[in-house]
Amino acid sequence: MNRVHRLRAFAAALAAALAATLVVTAGCTADGDDPPAAPPGAGTPSGTAAPGDAAPGRTVDGVSNPFGAHWDWSRYQQFAPYLRRIAGSATYEEISWCEIERTSGQVDWAGLDEIASRSRELGITLHLKIRTGVCWATGGTARYTRGAANKTESAMPTDLGAYQRFVRSVVQRYGPYGVREYAIENEVNAPSYWAGSPEDYVRLVKAAAETIRATDPQARVVDSGISSVAYGMGVADRLLRAGRAPEAVAAYQAYFQRRVGTRGQQIPAVTGEAQLRKALGTETNSRSLRFLAATQSLLADRTVDVRQVHFYEHFSGVAPLLDYLRATTPAGAPIQAWEVGQFWRDGDGDPASRAAEMVKTVTLLAAGGIGEISWLPLAYNPNNAAGSEVRYGLLDPDGTEREAGKMLASLADAARDATVTPLPASVAGKVNGVAFVRGGSSTLVLWSASNTPVTVPAAPGGRTGALGGPLRAAGGGTTVTDVPALLRADQPVDRILAEVG
Repeated sequence: MNRVHRLRAFAAALAAALAATLVVTAGCTADGDDPPAAPPGAGTPSGTAAPGDAAPGRTVDGVSNPFGAHWDWSRYQQFAPYLRRIAGSATYEEISWCEIERTSGQVDWAGLDEIASRSRELGITLHLKIRTGVCWATGGTARYTRGAANKTESAMPTDLGAYQRFVRSVVQRYGPYGVREYAIENEVNAPSYWAGSPEDYVRLVKAAAETIRATDPQARVVDSGISSVAYGMGVADRLLRAGRAPEAVAAYQAYFQRRVGTRGQQIPAVTGEAQLRKALGTETNSRSLRFLAATQSLLADRTVDVRQVHFYEHFSGVAPLLDYLRATTPAGAPIQAWEVGQFWRDGDGDPASRAAEMVKTVTLLAAGGIGEISWLPLAYNPNNAAGSEVRYGLLDPDGTEREAGKMLASLADAARDATVTPLPASVAGKVNGVAFVRGGSSTLVLWSASNTPVTVPAAPGGRTGALGGPLRAAGGGTTVTDVPALLRADQPVDRILAEVG
């Protein structure tokens, strides 16, 4: 995406804003580190085009649909029909050295082999998050355990050479399945995920990156994915350091409007500069800012190829996030959102409003140049530790599509093999959304930037309707309200919106 398009995308997003992963467990012992034969259909992925220097939406590493999801593989049978509807997207799986090699020299790939095979069968590109965990390979005792799988934090390996040999075996084994992106660890800003310092993390990433590139020159290294909350702190901190205190406070309030008080004093209410400085100065938030800085240094020196974003906030937080990403990411570096969702403790929104909010979040991210967007969770797990649906799923637990699921599938259909195009600056403040251009046809997802309905005049071949539903001829034009609507016409985007009033 060129700079003009980036600025247009951000302007449109700013107008809107300011107006359980499965750790692979043992199945049966595999034969060792030798990679399997390439699965049927395996081939060389398409060239890697970064959002910073290529047309938005261009196929990257075989990913032709930017809208995907992350799911619990133990419920694969219930989810498979829906997953086929979002084919062409990407997902990730988190793996742990300590789980795959519970005893030194005894490696079990069975579970991950199955996931890699099924991902290819679904037509979904698999990325891997490589974590260490805590075990013989790291020494010491875990301080944190989470979930039914008893996942622990990660720690520095006692032998970096042994760690590199493990990383090499992962890349050798799963490259033939089409895996080309490897994230090192997960949300290292949280002590429950990473026991070491930022300096330790940088050393680990450099060791992993060296091995990944030597093993597969086509592979790309991805950062850990700093948490959604930490990104919000980074957004506010950058503005504050730039002397833009009122904007910093406004960005904090927009970003954390559903988070205040959910983590005690970590995310307090903020109404002024002094309160914001105090919030950013807590031990937890100071740690997050240090790990954000470490991540940026890894991007700056090109140790890391791809920036990974996590975002679970209200869609009004997208604009300040995009502003932050544009200011702190090297030109040409791809940005992908491996975890996007809707955190809302005791959320009271009805299914229609929750679905509409999901559409606004993911389309604003896409318009802002985010190349891959994976919704998490795909389906609500009623047995989660919180005991309630804190993060909203696209499907019911049994795999039945919710309205949100139907809408995401509709977005996937519109975006597949299309060019993702921001709306022209001429409609900023009137309508928000994104366009997908394929051949001579444009598919637009639009909603009013205010509470006032906006009329989009009829265009040749124009059809309109709700996302996830049938389209009808738009002979009299389309009235766009606060609810996202889909408009398809055989015209360029600028021409379709030329007379928006």
